[in-house]
Amino acid sequence: MIRYFVGRQIDAAEKKLGASLDYLRHISRVSLTDLFRIRRLSKLVAERGSLPPAPFHVARLVAVMAEDCGDCVKVEINLSKQAGVPTEIIKNVVEMRPSDLPEELGDVYLFAECVVQNSGDVEPLRARMRQRYGERGLVELSLAIALARTFPVLKRGLGYATSCNIRSLNVA
Repeated sequence: MIRYFVGRQIDAAEKKLGASLDYLRHISRVSLTDLFRIRRLSKLVAERGSLPPAPFHVARLVAVMAEDCGDCVKVEINLSKQAGVPTEIIKNVVEMRPSDLPEELGDVYLFAECVVQNSGDVEPLRARMRQRYGERGLVELSLAIALARTFPVLKRGLGYATSCNIRSLNVA
């Protein structure tokens, strides 16, 4: 009976997110305990504190794109739209054009990219994040980047990740 209700919740989440959640169905068949742990994690992943929606979602998009999971990128695009992030900003991120973003968001993009790739001189970008958003904002950005990578890694481990073809993603 519980699995029936869980299945209905997964169906509703798929409609909201616009992507398959078959990996959650798999987990629900194997272990409801683990599924409920993932549910708690999902709430944490989606939580945004003091950061405005645009920098939060730009950081998450960059992080999830680095994991090369097409469905996860699609989900983050939809969540960004639902949070009110302008389509043009989302499109510039997905098309990897940080120079076409407003300066503030271009810096967020480059910061997230440096963090996920462990490359470049991140310190000047970190200082700008701190200056713009405060210490709490820096913590939130770093958490957003780290947690956005959770589901692509989980899906890849279970064999449910789909390789990302950015050209096929519908941003509009």
